Amino acid sequence: MIYPSNFESKLGFDEIRRLLKERCLSTLGKEKVDEIAFSTDVAQVNVWLQQIREFRRLQEEADDFPMQYFFDVRQAITRIRLEGTHLEEEEVWDLRRSLETINNIVRYLNRTDDGESEEPVHAASAKPGRPDTRYPYPALHDLAADVVTFPAMLRRIDSILDKFGKIKDSASMTLAGIRHELEKTSGSISRTLFTILHSAQKEGLVDKDVSPTMRDGRLVIPVAPALKKRINGIVHDESATGKTVFVEPAEVVEANNRVRQLEAEERREIIRILSVFTSEVRPHVKELLESYQFLAYIDLIRAKAELARLTKAFEPTVEAKPHMDWIRAIHPLLQLSLEKQGKKVVPLDITLTREKRILIISGPNAGGKSVCLKTTGLLQYMLQCGLSIPVGDRSTCGVFTNIMIDIGDEQSIENDLSTYSSHLMNMKQMMRQSDSQTLLLIDEFGGGTEPTIGGAIAEAVLKQFWKKQAFGVITTHYQNLKHFAEGHEGVVNGAMLYDRHEMQALFQLSIGQPGSSFAIEIARKTGIPEEVIKDASEIVGRDYIQSDKYLQDIVRDKRYWEGKRQTIHQHEKSLESKISRYEDELSEIERQRKEILARAKEQAEELLRESNKKIENTIREIRESQAEKERARRAREELNAFKQELADIDTRTNDEAIARKIRQLQERKERREQRKAEKRQKNAELEAQNGNNAQGGKANGNGSQPLAAQPPLKPGDTVRIKGLTSVGKIETTDGKMATVIFGGMRTKMRAERLEKAEPPKQETTKSQSRNESIVGAYGNISSETRNVIDNRKLNFKQDIDVRGMRGDEALNAVTYFIDDAILVGMPRVRILHGTGTGALRQLIRQYLSTIPNVSHYRDEHVQFGGAGITVVDLD
Repeated sequence: MIYPSNFESKLGFDEIRRLLKERCLSTLGKEKVDEIAFSTDVAQVNVWLQQIREFRRLQEEADDFPMQYFFDVRQAITRIRLEGTHLEEEEVWDLRRSLETINNIVRYLNRTDDGESEEPVHAASAKPGRPDTRYPYPALHDLAADVVTFPAMLRRIDSILDKFGKIKDSASMTLAGIRHELEKTSGSISRTLFTILHSAQKEGLVDKDVSPTMRDGRLVIPVAPALKKRINGIVHDESATGKTVFVEPAEVVEANNRVRQLEAEERREIIRILSVFTSEVRPHVKELLESYQFLAYIDLIRAKAELARLTKAFEPTVEAKPHMDWIRAIHPLLQLSLEKQGKKVVPLDITLTREKRILIISGPNAGGKSVCLKTTGLLQYMLQCGLSIPVGDRSTCGVFTNIMIDIGDEQSIENDLSTYSSHLMNMKQMMRQSDSQTLLLIDEFGGGTEPTIGGAIAEAVLKQFWKKQAFGVITTHYQNLKHFAEGHEGVVNGAMLYDRHEMQALFQLSIGQPGSSFAIEIARKTGIPEEVIKDASEIVGRDYIQSDKYLQDIVRDKRYWEGKRQTIHQHEKSLESKISRYEDELSEIERQRKEILARAKEQAEELLRESNKKIENTIREIRESQAEKERARRAREELNAFKQELADIDTRTNDEAIARKIRQLQERKERREQRKAEKRQKNAELEAQNGNNAQGGKANGNGSQPLAAQPPLKPGDTVRIKGLTSVGKIETTDGKMATVIFGGMRTKMRAERLEKAEPPKQETTKSQSRNESIVGAYGNISSETRNVIDNRKLNFKQDIDVRGMRGDEALNAVTYFIDDAILVGMPRVRILHGTGTGALRQLIRQYLSTIPNVSHYRDEHVQFGGAGITVVDLD
């Protein structure tokens, strides 16, 4: 029940209807706006809101929704129910375009998520109360499910109308013949008339710029009145000034008569064609009218969505119980009005539940009490009419069976009603009709009569509302009504806040404490003499003034602490957001850490496989040279130990254990590098003895004097590889190839790569006798040098990284690296120097080009480093 009868005008819902009509595309939607009505059906209200929600989403997601032609041809369709009537040409054209719009909308809404358009699902096959989730817009799809479309009728209209909405010549053979003859006759008339006109112009009877014109459907010539008898014909009309008469020459009178006759035949044939088409449409009148009802609903939903966008409204889910918990509720009409003035409306937080079902609002005049009351009533009424309401998206809503208001002055001279009498009439109706499903909205409760008795009657009426467990929002200035909330469960005070220092209303609702009317402060602000204010204060008494002052202080303090609470809440939300962001970042760091560990493990396994291959080759060479098997066994054990360390890293989940293991591996690697450096230094000291000779030989080779031809090599000669310092002895030779023993290792190479060298100096100390057995087995080399060579073979790596080194440092490292590679018989090595400016790459390649044992060098494949790595092939 809605009370009173002028409910909508009091709350401003009539203005909401006007705004909706302005956003409709046709009279179809405007009629539906007039049909909007208050509903207590929760399911129906939720369907209405869901339709708006989906249409707003559709407007955001799709730009191809068909909304072109919304023509209302229901009156014409209703008219053709009678036999002997027919649709006019323009009506058929409007029918064609609107039917096409209906057809396109139905097809669009019947599309499933995969983009395919399906036949509508009938109600019998759909689950009740649940939208069909196969469709992206299920509520709108249900609206279009049973709508009949008329593709055959569209094709029939296209056969008789052209793209401009005119009857085609091909609509019938008769019409085509008539129009052909009409065109031929009109052309003949034009030619004859122009001949007569030119002749008259030559004789000076007609001005040069005159052309034939049309009068009463007949072609005529404009002539001056004085010369009209000079042209043989019929005068049909004259101009308004009387200075021109329009003469139809006698030569074209019969032809014009024929044209009129053909035009009448054309009209009769068009009517016949339209009548035939109308007879085909007549059996489908009912379905057509239902289809236009669907078009009207779409127009209405679109208008609702546009209004929601205008007022920044939201479609909440409505629950099947009377309650409201609105956050940041705004009066839509007040919002639009203030936006035009460049101002902003203050949102309200309104709560009505079973525990706090009656809200008594007090506060200063012009402080926003009535606005709060009207906002509550208008938004609840809009909600139950199926409209979006401007509240926060965390708001919850319910439905009320009855909404009753008492706002404004209802005095009537005709009905002999005073202001107070009208209020009492409203109270009587409310007490009679209210129940636990009723929302009461009463402004200035108890006003209009003597305050004492008025306040007492208001309190008694309020008690009746309380007993019936009705919901309500009531504004008042009476102290007894403020005290009523303290002793009755379910009744709560509220205050419209007022800034006492700035002397202006804040328009904010604070629930929990009553508000002061600030009568003394407002009177002082308006300029009432201080003497009057002082007298008024003495009349009411000091106790009243102090209690009102205490009430103001309570409201002020509550506002202060409410501001603090909101600030703390905002800080908590900010902290929650930061914590969530940090947790996400930690998760990402953990994920990246695991990826890095996995990638490092893969690289280690790859290095392990490569090292395994190298060690296998070394072991094979050691076995071929009949070296001791104990060293091969130790190499195998070290390899297996390294494998186990990698496996341990993979199986441990404790982060500290993983980090500790990685540190151990790094320390072990550093110790290994240190030992290699020490061995490299010892090798350098051993090779320094032959360094000067090698430099002398190289200088002699680069001098201008040619060297003498090298004598042929024979078994037993001491030789070295050109460019290197290590020496060995030739075991056998066949002229081109020679077998040479370097440190107990036999290798076969071309003789041209060898050159004679001075044998090492023999010491005549006691150590000589101890080394004789070693010399006999491994050639002319010490045991220490032999150990160095063995360690180099076992620890040699195929790659060297010189990135970050200076040119001389890198060249020195590459020199030792190439020497070791040749010594251990490595066929291919890689030098990682990076790209950079290319200077280091060029320097290294210049050095490589001077080494005879380097057969070829090139860039690595682009997938493995490209120009940042040089691959060196050794003979």
